[in-house]
Amino acid sequence: MSIARRARHWRALADGRVRCTLCPRRCRLAEGQRGACFVRACRDGALVLSEEAARPLGCRPDPIEKKPLYHFLPGSLTYSFGTAGCNLACRYCQNWEMSRARAAVTGSGATTDPARIVAAAGASGCRSLAFTYNDPVVFHEYALDCAAAAHAAGLYTVAVSAGYVLPAPRAEFYAVIDAANIDLKAFDDRFYRRLCGARLAPVLETLESLVHETAVWVEITTMLIPGENDDPRRLHALSAWIARHLGCEVPLHLSAFHPAHRMRDHAATSVETLVRAREIAHANGLRHVYLGNLGAEIGRDTRCATCGARLIMRAGYLMVGWALDDMGHCLVCGARCQGVFTTSTRDIVLNHPARAPT
Repeated sequence: MSIARRARHWRALADGRVRCTLCPRRCRLAEGQRGACFVRACRDGALVLSEEAARPLGCRPDPIEKKPLYHFLPGSLTYSFGTAGCNLACRYCQNWEMSRARAAVTGSGATTDPARIVAAAGASGCRSLAFTYNDPVVFHEYALDCAAAAHAAGLYTVAVSAGYVLPAPRAEFYAVIDAANIDLKAFDDRFYRRLCGARLAPVLETLESLVHETAVWVEITTMLIPGENDDPRRLHALSAWIARHLGCEVPLHLSAFHPAHRMRDHAATSVETLVRAREIAHANGLRHVYLGNLGAEIGRDTRCATCGARLIMRAGYLMVGWALDDMGHCLVCGARCQGVFTTSTRDIVLNHPARAPT
């Protein structure tokens, strides 16, 4: 295993092993052992990061709506990439070819300097750099370098993450992130333990921290898997928790499951299931609930929470209509829509508790 650098978050143990303090797994590793994420290992009595964690995969410009982020620079492009490895072990992972990739898959190619990634993003007309596909938690150090390069070049930074990270690295990482979509996989600790190899509580802590203690724009995605996390009682509990602990303006994306990885025997999510889940979320007060990963063109538009008028119209991942004024007010009733929007001259940040409107 080629080694790129020493990890930032770890400590030595009295028995000669090292403990990783990046995520709640807190892996204890003997010499030569890799962590559950695959990309961190004990070498010469220290925790090191393998080159797989700094070798970008899947680099390409995407609509920001594909992350999904619907209230952060809608209509813009973001430069997306991931690496190998993941600190969760989701049996239904939709990107398992990357998240579960090993050296045989990632052995070719060289580590890419952050400046090259940022240059490619700028050349593609992107307004932001997105850490996605696998979880940026596992390439923490490389993501910090890329975020610094992005901000220096005038780009925003986006993280798509399961939020499974300990407080100290979480604070360090999200200090350089402008927007995040956090995957709240279910409101059920048993689901997390059985299907993801993780726990629910640290994810909820991450969400509360981001919304109340940082300036990060936050949206949430929950993929509904038939028979696993689509029970109406659980959906009620999930949306009620978001409303009570995060606020009714935080956008929730309900996404359809398609058979993948180790859960190919499960049926795909029906449109009816997603529509029912959206009704439950609305009943609990959530104002912006979207449906995704469907063939049907429903549940994509942003509507005014006050009068119901369509504010941002979408076809697939493309923005095709806009009905907000230059200060983000509904053109019908004048109410403000919470989000990070853009005009011809400047970005306007609206109604976020951690930011002052400009």
